Amino acid sequence: MTADFWLYAAVGFLAQIIDGALGMAYGVISTTVLLSFGVSPANASAAVHAAKVFTGAASGASHIYHRNVDFRLLGLLAAGGVIGGVLGAYVLTSIDGKVVKPYVVGWLFLMGLVILHRAWRQAPPRVFSWRMPFPLGLIGGFMDAIGGGGWGPVVTSSLMGAGAEPRKAIGSTNAAEVFMAAATSAAFLVALLSGHWETQGLRGLAWSLAGLIGGGIIAAPVAGYVTKVLPLRALTWVVGVLVTALATWQAVDLLT
Repeated sequence: MTADFWLYAAVGFLAQIIDGALGMAYGVISTTVLLSFGVSPANASAAVHAAKVFTGAASGASHIYHRNVDFRLLGLLAAGGVIGGVLGAYVLTSIDGKVVKPYVVGWLFLMGLVILHRAWRQAPPRVFSWRMPFPLGLIGGFMDAIGGGGWGPVVTSSLMGAGAEPRKAIGSTNAAEVFMAAATSAAFLVALLSGHWETQGLRGLAWSLAGLIGGGIIAAPVAGYVTKVLPLRALTWVVGVLVTALATWQAVDLLT
C-alpha cells in the first residue's frame, strides 16, 4: 500500500509541475499511469478528478498569487466546465468513452499545430472573442470527464491558438479546473450512489489517490512560479510541442 502511495506521489508531482507550468497534462499523465496498471477508464477518471479538486485548488491559488489569472476568463471557463464535466461523467458511466477519443486526438493535434505556428511567427497576444470561453469550457469539461484528462490541452491550447496571452490562459485554465473537477467528482458520486453506475475497485485506489494528491499539492507552488518567469515565446513553443506530441502519441496508440 505505501509503495503505491510513493509511486503515485512521484507521478502526481511530475504531472502537476507540467500541468501547472503549461496548463495541461495532469489528467492525461495520471490517467495513463492508472490505465497502465489495469484500472478501468471510469474508475481512473473518477480518481483523477477527485485528486484534481485538491491539486487544482493549490495550483489555482499559486497562479492567483503570481497574477497569472484573468477572473472574467476564469468565471466563464468554470461555468462551462461544470456543465460539461457533469454531462461527461454521465456519458462515461453509460457508454464506452473510447468512442469519442479519435475526435479529441484530432482536435489536439490541430491546436498544437496552430500554437507552433504562432510561436514560429512570434505573433503577439491579441484580443480574442469573449464568446469563446464558455462553450470552450463546456467542451473541455466534457472531454476531460470522458477521457480522465483533456481539460488543459483542449482549453489552454484553444485559448492560446485564439491569441490569449499564455500566462493568463494557463493560470485561468488551472484555476477554473478545480470547479470543473469538483462538479465532475460529484457527478461520479451521484451516479454511484443512485445505482446508475455499478463499479468495483474504487476502494483499492485509496493509496494511489492519496499519492496523486500529495505529490500534486507539493508541486503546485513551484509550477505557478515557473509560468510567471518563463519567457512568453519559449512557453508557447513548449506548449505547442507538448500538445502535438501528446496527440501524435495518442494517435499511434489508437492505430496499434
